Amino acid sequence: MIFLLYNPKAGNGRAEEIADRIRSKEQSSGIESINILDEKDAYGFMERAGQEDLVYLVGGDGTLNRFINAAGDLKALPEIFFYPAGTGNDLKNDIDPDNISDRIRINDYFDTLPTVSVNGREYRFFNGIGFGIDGYCCEEGDKIRARSDKPVNYTRIAIMGLLGKYKPRNAKVTVDGVTKEYKRVWLAPAMLGRFYGGGMMVAPGQDRKNKEHTLTCAVMSGTGKLKTLIRFPKIFTGRHIKYTDMMHMSRGHEITVEFDTPCALQIDGETFLDVREYTARYF
Repeated sequence: MIFLLYNPKAGNGRAEEIADRIRSKEQSSGIESINILDEKDAYGFMERAGQEDLVYLVGGDGTLNRFINAAGDLKALPEIFFYPAGTGNDLKNDIDPDNISDRIRINDYFDTLPTVSVNGREYRFFNGIGFGIDGYCCEEGDKIRARSDKPVNYTRIAIMGLLGKYKPRNAKVTVDGVTKEYKRVWLAPAMLGRFYGGGMMVAPGQDRKNKEHTLTCAVMSGTGKLKTLIRFPKIFTGRHIKYTDMMHMSRGHEITVEFDTPCALQIDGETFLDVREYTARYF
């Protein structure tokens, strides 16, 4: 049996097209199609799925995040193939940069996953935690999607934020017990992968399968609007880290970031509003 889970809104309709192609191709194999937005219990199929079954998951990074947080014991699941069909597809950017395959067997990445605590709840994540202008971009993108079907231009949102719509915070950042304070923080993510935000290589030295089980914290701080705006495009190639006057890179097993005023936060593209602090852990 094949269980096809898909998010029809992912990728501005691209996920729906991919799901249609899979249904046509696999109709003779026995397939159960589940729209994860319409189903009251979209993940109830897992009680019926056996090790001989297959799960196809079609959507964006946010769809994958919702799946790993609803799935319970990930190691007990059958084979799961993820079809990236979102706006950003940061997981695919990280592990398949040459675009060799149209799907990813994600069981290979279930051995361990980091967690993040936000507002008293704990979540698993696959790519990274965005806090600062990256969270702001997700918040603004959600507002645009709520009133329009047009594609969201996150680069434009980021530029407008750098020009004044986003107000940088002061922050305390603690990595494995060592605390540092930063002024005018533009972003302070904790990364398992290298990418977020649809291709921003915020943590170019991060290896999601590193044996030490460390995350990368990348704090961008201390600069004014103009200098930050001029240098910000380097984040798409990972060359932003050469600006050591504004980029502060560190690695650790436990990362806590506390802002002096609340801000939007994103977990694999899923937005959380009015967050003052998060703690990411990877052991």
